[in-house]
Amino acid sequence: MITSLKQLDLNKQYSYADYLKWEIKERVELFKGFVRQMSAPSRIHQKLSWNLERQMDRYFESKKCDIYHAPFDVRLTVFDKTKDKEILTVVQPDICMICDEKKLDKRGCLGSPDLIVEIQSPGNTKREMKDKFELYEEAGVREYWIVDSVQNFVLIYYLNEAGKYIGTKPYSQEEIFNSVIFPELEIDLNKVFEV
Repeated sequence: MITSLKQLDLNKQYSYADYLKWEIKERVELFKGFVRQMSAPSRIHQKLSWNLERQMDRYFESKKCDIYHAPFDVRLTVFDKTKDKEILTVVQPDICMICDEKKLDKRGCLGSPDLIVEIQSPGNTKREMKDKFELYEEAGVREYWIVDSVQNFVLIYYLNEAGKYIGTKPYSQEEIFNSVIFPELEIDLNKVFEV
C-alpha cells in the first residue's frame, strides 16, 4: 500500500487506477502519467478562490452548470479512453465549471470541464503554467483563466475553431470582464482581489 509520496518513483508513469490505490496525505496530480505534487493553498489563494466563486455562483445559480473547487478530480481523457487504467491525467483545478452532467460521477469529472480557473501563487512555476496551458488546450477545455495572486491580474484563454487557445487582453484589479463562452458572466476584479 502506498501511504507516502516517497514510496512513488517520480520517473515512472502511473494511471488513474494506480492513483485510486494511493492513501497518501500529500496532494498530487497526474500529468500524462507522471506525478506532480501540489502545495497547500495559502490563505490569500483560498480567499481569491472564494471571491471568484461567489460571483460565478450568482450567474450559474439558475443554469444547468455546476461549480467545483479543489480538491476535485478531473480526469482528462484522450478519445475513448475511459477505463481507469487508460486514464493518465488527473488534475485538481482551483475552480471548474461543468455544464454536461454526463461528465460527472461519484469520483469527480470524466472529461473536460467547460471552464477552468487556476490561481497562480508565488510557489507555482512557469513550467506548471505552460504545462497546464498545453494540457487544457489539448483536452479541449473551452475556456481557461489564470489568476495571478501576486500582481493581481487575470489572463483568459478560449478555444478557437481549430482547437487552439486565443488570449484576450490581461485584466487588472480595477477592471470588470466577461467570460468568452458565458458572455453574461461578469467578474468584478476589485471584489476578487479584496483580500
